[in-house]
Amino acid sequence: MKLRRQLCIIDIINQKEVATQEELCETLKNQGFDVTQATVSRDIKELKLIKVADKDGYHYALPDTPGVKGSFERMKRVIEDSVLGLDYSENLIIIKTLPGSAHAVASLIDSAEWPTIIGTVAGDDTILAVVKPKEAAPGIVEEFEQLMLKSNR
Repeated sequence: MKLRRQLCIIDIINQKEVATQEELCETLKNQGFDVTQATVSRDIKELKLIKVADKDGYHYALPDTPGVKGSFERMKRVIEDSVLGLDYSENLIIIKTLPGSAHAVASLIDSAEWPTIIGTVAGDDTILAVVKPKEAAPGIVEEFEQLMLKSNR
């Protein structure tokens, strides 16, 4: 949920000028996220968003530093383009990818530092992700399914 929410925040601030955390919180709620101002504040800090001046005051933006914007967009693009399906049992998630893509996807999963994914093992077209606690597996599968949906690029 966190990754999907943060990807949504990036989309929101790329599409419109958002001046306050409250405005961002309200926009996220309108898009179906159950968030508080404290959650949005943590997301802003983790995404390293900055405030830039505009004609009406200030609005949130991604920093110009390489890697922040690109890492989330890259992860979404790679998952959209490479992941074919997934399933889980207990605390194990199996992610099926295009042949030769599993290592790239597993590397992105590992670099995202999901607190509930304790590790991945990649073959040629299959990834095993180990989840702790096992109750987190359905939520992670749901996040991946959302990331697999093609956006209108």
